[in-house]
Amino acid sequence: MRVVIAGGHGKIALILERLLAERGDTVTGIIRNPAQAADLEAAGAAPAVLDLEQASVDQVAEVVRGADAVVFAAGAGPGSGAARKQTVDRDAAVLLADAAEAAGVARYVMVSAISADDRNLDAGYDEVFRAYIRAKSEADANVRARAGLQTTIVRPGRLTDEPGTGLVDIAESTGRGAVPRADVAAVLLAVLDTPGTAGRTFELIGGNTPISEAL
Repeated sequence: MRVVIAGGHGKIALILERLLAERGDTVTGIIRNPAQAADLEAAGAAPAVLDLEQASVDQVAEVVRGADAVVFAAGAGPGSGAARKQTVDRDAAVLLADAAEAAGVARYVMVSAISADDRNLDAGYDEVFRAYIRAKSEADANVRARAGLQTTIVRPGRLTDEPGTGLVDIAESTGRGAVPRADVAAVLLAVLDTPGTAGRTFELIGGNTPISEAL
């Protein structure tokens, strides 16, 4: 399997890259900063330096052409303002979908956010968080509506750096909870291996069910 991951230097992405490479798959990580290339190579991934806030559909399509799947794991990250939640968390996800369709890559896996469609979150949170959660919701809706893509949207809860347990709770709505990044990466790997998850949107937190059973 050949997989291209947008946001290839993120913590979840680096774990997923390592998991894919260790079993012999080919993985490319899209990064903006060329200084991050060595970290991807250490994880077994080939770096593709491309700024998703500036790139054209054709430029991204050239990177993903020939892949079996693309994974959107990019994010504006902590400290970024509301504007970059739109340009990265929403617009870059849409750009990757445009590029996947242009390149004939049907499988699209999205790393979203828990409760992304819950507009009750608009009250009681600051402008940046509201922009983030709306960007995720809008990106999910855009990608999910495309007949040309086989999309799975994974919405993790609060991310931690604790060791993975392989035990999770997956449901359309799980309620609030935390989940290790290692378990999110393991779920993404299982999703890539399970074509039947296409068309699903689900939340993901730590739980008591092995990943294969939870899916």
